[in-house]
Amino acid sequence: MGVTSIVTQRFIKCHNSLKEDGTVRSSRQFAMSLDYLPQSLSEILKGRRDVTIELLRKAIEKYKLNPVYIYTGEGPMFMSEEDHKSFRLLTIVTNAQDDERIVHVPVPAQAGYAGEMTDPTFIQDLPTFTLPDYKYKVGTHRSFDVSGDSMEPTLFEGDKVICSYLEPTLWENSIKDNYVYVIVTRGDVVVKRAMNRLKEEKYMELHSDNGFYEPYRVSVGDVREVWYVRAKISPFLPSPANLQNNLQDEIKQLRNTMVKQSHLLANLGNKVEQILEKGN
Repeated sequence: MGVTSIVTQRFIKCHNSLKEDGTVRSSRQFAMSLDYLPQSLSEILKGRRDVTIELLRKAIEKYKLNPVYIYTGEGPMFMSEEDHKSFRLLTIVTNAQDDERIVHVPVPAQAGYAGEMTDPTFIQDLPTFTLPDYKYKVGTHRSFDVSGDSMEPTLFEGDKVICSYLEPTLWENSIKDNYVYVIVTRGDVVVKRAMNRLKEEKYMELHSDNGFYEPYRVSVGDVREVWYVRAKISPFLPSPANLQNNLQDEIKQLRNTMVKQSHLLANLGNKVEQILEKGN
């Protein structure tokens, strides 16, 4: 890119600060410590290319860069030890061209995903895929299996929802009432309609589409990730009209078969009578 993004510029400021205070001896050492090519880092520092999400993730993990500062420009450049402990790093998976792939979280993996699992290999071992639509090429996306019947008739068990990642700094203002989100808490992964009360009350109220289930509240301190549901993948089923047509066809065929069989039986009966008459 001719002009580097503001995120890259903030990353460069953090890099320069680490060199100035002696945390890293050189740009080369900084790159090597993050398992990154020094030549590629040099391109970033010269403003010839943008920082990748994976490099940011590694720098946040190793040098405690403050992601809130990186993405919004607010707050200190680096996190305190306490901040770092409570912050959940988002692991992504890329292909050889450094393009992000969509990670799928099936039902059996959801308990581990919601738990204290911070090992990147856990995410990297999950299935990944891509979609042709351009909107899934920008930003981080993830898909989740829907389990249970709490969102019927909107979503059914076995459906998959494809979602966009919502940065924690955007939760207060971007979570819209009555929209569907995947909420990852400290113990669960749920798909619900959200009522945003974060600014005033520091909680979200989660609603199911199935009236059997009561709404409940989840406090912001228990929320680990929020994903905005953009699309769903459903198993293909014949429409009710097709089912009705198929049933009618089957009944018609059954009726025709019965008529043919009754004709055959009648003919057989006539022949038996003729044989008996001849015998007498």
